Amino acid sequence: MKKRWMSAALCAVMVAGSLAGCGLKTPDAPTTTAAPAATEAPASEAAGESKEEAQTEAAADTSDMPEITLVMAEVNPLDTIVGQTDSKFKETVEEMSGGKIKIDLQASGVLGSENDVLDTMLGGGGTIDISRISAFALTSYGAEKSVLLSIPYTFANRDHFWKFADSELAPEFLMEPHDNGLGVRGLFYGEEGFRHFFTVKEVKGLEDLKGMKLRVSNDPIMNGMVNGLGASPTVVSFNELYSALQTGVVDGAEQPIANYKSNAFPEVAPNLILDGHTLGAIQVIITDEAWDKLTEEQQNILMEAGKVASEFNRTISEEAENKVLDELKADGINVVEVPDIKPWQDACKDIIESSTKDQAELYQQILDMNN
Repeated sequence: MKKRWMSAALCAVMVAGSLAGCGLKTPDAPTTTAAPAATEAPASEAAGESKEEAQTEAAADTSDMPEITLVMAEVNPLDTIVGQTDSKFKETVEEMSGGKIKIDLQASGVLGSENDVLDTMLGGGGTIDISRISAFALTSYGAEKSVLLSIPYTFANRDHFWKFADSELAPEFLMEPHDNGLGVRGLFYGEEGFRHFFTVKEVKGLEDLKGMKLRVSNDPIMNGMVNGLGASPTVVSFNELYSALQTGVVDGAEQPIANYKSNAFPEVAPNLILDGHTLGAIQVIITDEAWDKLTEEQQNILMEAGKVASEFNRTISEEAENKVLDELKADGINVVEVPDIKPWQDACKDIIESSTKDQAELYQQILDMNN
């Protein structure tokens, strides 16, 4: 056992970002998964080896662990990027705990929309313990730092986002709702690709969005962005969006590419314009009520499983998005490229400035991570 531990430690030194069992993070300081450099072993290989080590060690020490089932909500189907990330988290938690911690993953919005789920989690009662949410979803509940993650055109590319997710700022953002007394805390970050607008009627550019009724969640930044683009923001529940597009209640909406396809929106809104206004940053949160019921060992398992799931998410996201985009084009969807994004940025200038002025220094730190 001693030789095996020394081998795992050596592996951790040699392979950056490895999750091998070299000590678990304390539960009150969640961190995100460090991204492996391009010259290192493939992410999936490194994650697989380190996960196997961690799970073997964890499973050997779980004989006295109390059993618990945690209910997890997901608004999207399991075949989406976020659904697959949830499944990886579930699988890893259950393997690392030797089956003592079970994740009851309820997908496809069966537990309600994202706002419904958050209302339930923040209201207490324990019927939903964990959820995958959009990183900005807590802004309307008072999580001020999370606002900065939903500002239009903040992240220039995926690498920019992952520099943030791996930075010293990320844990502050994850713990903000707990620190503010909202009753939830973040476990880890991920992303589901850049978000784009899609419409019922054909579009060729920014000017075609003017006057359209575009579906938004109940979020002030999203409302401000749509207004800036000359369209009319219309709040519609995600579960009702398909029928709203079908019946003309709204003329369009926005989603990451994978979610656009998985929810069958191309059937009723076959025009996709690749404006990439925000990166679909996500996080998985847990209620303080559920967290406090866990032993320290169980808390550590959730944190380690979150690292594995975060790295898995990074590995699959871009590949899955590109695959879906190719399928959409093959299916005849009108996919419109945006060669010059500056007019879109200029149209959103007012909401960008008004939403960041109170946290200008912090926002600039995020922008500077792209350098």
